[in-house]
Amino acid sequence: MQIVNEPLGKTWFKIGCLSFGGAAAQIALLHREFVEERRLIDERSFLHALNLCMLLPGPEAQQLATYLGWRFSGVSGGLIAGILFVLPGALVMLGLSTLYVYYGSHPSVASLFFGLKCAVLSLIIHAVMRIAKRAFTNKISFVFACIAFLAMALTKIPFPILILSAAISACILDPIFPSLFGARETSDVSVETIHWMALLKSAIFWLVMWLGPLIFIAFSLGVEHRLFDIGLFFAKLSSLSFGGAYALLAWLAQTAVETKSWLSSLEMADGLGLAETTPGPTILVTQFVGFLAAYRVAEPLSPLLAAMIGSLLTLWMTFAPSFLFIFAGAPLFERLRIYQRLVSALKAITSIVVGVITWVGVWFALHLFFANVTTYEAGLIRMPLFSWASFKLEAVLLSSFAAMMFFRLRRPLWAVFILTILAGSGLGFLGLI
Repeated sequence: MQIVNEPLGKTWFKIGCLSFGGAAAQIALLHREFVEERRLIDERSFLHALNLCMLLPGPEAQQLATYLGWRFSGVSGGLIAGILFVLPGALVMLGLSTLYVYYGSHPSVASLFFGLKCAVLSLIIHAVMRIAKRAFTNKISFVFACIAFLAMALTKIPFPILILSAAISACILDPIFPSLFGARETSDVSVETIHWMALLKSAIFWLVMWLGPLIFIAFSLGVEHRLFDIGLFFAKLSSLSFGGAYALLAWLAQTAVETKSWLSSLEMADGLGLAETTPGPTILVTQFVGFLAAYRVAEPLSPLLAAMIGSLLTLWMTFAPSFLFIFAGAPLFERLRIYQRLVSALKAITSIVVGVITWVGVWFALHLFFANVTTYEAGLIRMPLFSWASFKLEAVLLSSFAAMMFFRLRRPLWAVFILTILAGSGLGFLGLI
């Protein structure tokens, strides 16, 4: 069914402007708009599309929007949907990143970000609870999550290695222990013939489009330039970003903060807070990281110009793969869903994500509650160390205040953010932070 793009273009822009609250809220917004109100797609087809997008690396809400636009109006509809879903939040994040660079160190602004960080900690806890509820359907899921948590907390094992190891382990164990990953699932997906040549041409086209800016930077500025390093890192990140933005934070913090020193842990927390308070996917935190990383090593460009290029490059490398996966890979993934080994591998990956996000919460809390956090390293071993003398009671109290409003009093997300930010400003005004 072909639907005219023009009227839907306004709808997609409206959704992009209203898509606060992370992936769950954004998916609910898409469901209400296209299933309940417009009735452009039935419930079963919507859930099928959602399951497909959950298989793919990258922001599942944006991929779902791209898939729906593609289903309604072909490739042009998918492009309109995917771009407009992200554009409002990206523009806001670009503006906030600029303000942060120039005014973020001002005491009044710093107190605002302090309250913001305390509120974000509750959101990370909520993300762990939400994903764990879906993932822990058997004992082996809990084991995978514990292994992932310990690996991230105590070793230098990269996040992609954990994901790959979990998937391989599940594929090996599934035929030997058929019930290990829960009840066997039946699929009602109709297997259609795949036009391999058309799929290959589409994949090559979108792959060239995706990597084109990175190749241009390599020839114009060189592979040693910071912008090339940013583009290459986020290309790898987007290719293995299973589990949403919070799972990515572990790898992002591990590389951007600890390995590459693009920004500090507190700046990373500020970026996450900004991403949570703007419309669009939470993964827009990567745009903030790219902006700061390019701003600080800009030669031969001016800092602001390099920062804006770094921000746009990060956006492209992060979100362009969604078009590659949907336009070129959707038919293939539709077919792969009938294989039980793949289903078990995805369950294992989801369990790994729970452990990784739990570590993100602990890492975030350590840097929020203690002013002095260092890292002990010896070979593959790495663990955080903190000084009790740098304990920040005000951070614990403000985080507890946010958690009480969010979990106990069931206040909406926007109210929790506003009240916690105001409380942080009050503490700053009194000179307590």
